[in-house]
Amino acid sequence: MEILEQMGADAPEIPRFDDGMVNLRELIRVMAEALVNEIMDAQADDACDEGNQRNGYRERTLVTSVGPILLRIPKLRWGTFFPEDLLVRYSRVDRAIIAAVSEMVTSGVSTRKVERVAYTLGIDRMSASQVSRICESLDEVVAELQGRTFEGMRFPYLWLDATYVKCRGEGRVSSTAVVTAIAAGEDGYRRLVGLDAIDTESHLGWKSFLVSLRERGVEGVLCVTSDAHEGLRRAIEEVFPGAAWQRCIVHLERNAAACAATRSQRGAIFSILHAVFAEKDAALVRELYHLACEQISGFCPKAATLLEEAEADALAYLDFPYAHQRRLRTNNVQERANREIKRRSRVVQVFPSRKSLIRLVGAVLSEMDEDWQEKRWFTEASIAEAYEKPEKRRPAPKPTYEGSAAEHAARIIELVLSEGRAA
Repeated sequence: MEILEQMGADAPEIPRFDDGMVNLRELIRVMAEALVNEIMDAQADDACDEGNQRNGYRERTLVTSVGPILLRIPKLRWGTFFPEDLLVRYSRVDRAIIAAVSEMVTSGVSTRKVERVAYTLGIDRMSASQVSRICESLDEVVAELQGRTFEGMRFPYLWLDATYVKCRGEGRVSSTAVVTAIAAGEDGYRRLVGLDAIDTESHLGWKSFLVSLRERGVEGVLCVTSDAHEGLRRAIEEVFPGAAWQRCIVHLERNAAACAATRSQRGAIFSILHAVFAEKDAALVRELYHLACEQISGFCPKAATLLEEAEADALAYLDFPYAHQRRLRTNNVQERANREIKRRSRVVQVFPSRKSLIRLVGAVLSEMDEDWQEKRWFTEASIAEAYEKPEKRRPAPKPTYEGSAAEHAARIIELVLSEGRAA
């Protein structure tokens, strides 16, 4: 009683039974709900001491031994707040797996392995209404993720990729392409800006996906990094005219090595190209690239031709601020997201429907997107340089090698070749 009195006018009314007796179970539930929300408010206020601001609440129901309590978790203007010392962060992904496996079990298409997973997750004890509620809440999260808009925000850098997951549709199992778009905003944070399942063999499929990004406010794109898919490249040129296209150098190295006839040739191509892209000085990288093409043409003309044709797109990252180049030249940010999608989807093996697939991928990426908001990828001062003319940017570090870039490049290539011959 004293605790409620200390809480003042905002204290909830003491719950009672019809005969006037205090309902102790409900009283404990009400007190727990009020106390936890007060603690979270105080913690959020402390987080705002560093210049941040409160930005409303998000509600979550937590089932306890005294009944469900409604948690009003404070939202912050920048970053995220979660009371780790009060609650265990719930996983949308695990709920998405439960929903997908439940659908497989009820459809009679599950394997013995999936049935074991279902049992571990407690699906044998879940009712249809529980699964329905899980799906409904997750579908709302995914719909918000796919439909959110970005007015007033420019995105200088965009990374695009597709990953393939087996999914049942039209009476057969096929490999379905899930495409994602991750962007760096002018505030320095990464964001998931696009998610869908499309026909990646079609130029129109990619174009429709990119148009949807533009319609939701993805503007100001200066550079797009992706693999060298012809339909995707055409779509980028049409939807984001004027943006540079950076061909992922990791994929380029693999494509070049695939042209080789023997294992030793593939190893030589990897070693030479690794030496090229290990350097950071722009002039040196360009000289090395030219020498690499010359050396590779001696034992694999097909790979050399591929590299010569790809030069402008492979080295596009060198035209952007020095501090951004390492992240622009590869699609690593997408590769990490795809690995997490694969890891989580491996539990389900074959998704029973396209909707269940999108639900799981959306849950995975929603949690990753929240984590990204806790730390800037680029500082605001650094990302602002993307829109400045080269002469106004901070200069790149001066070269540490002696002589000209061409001379040093020749020494590096000779060292790589000599190590290859020794091996």
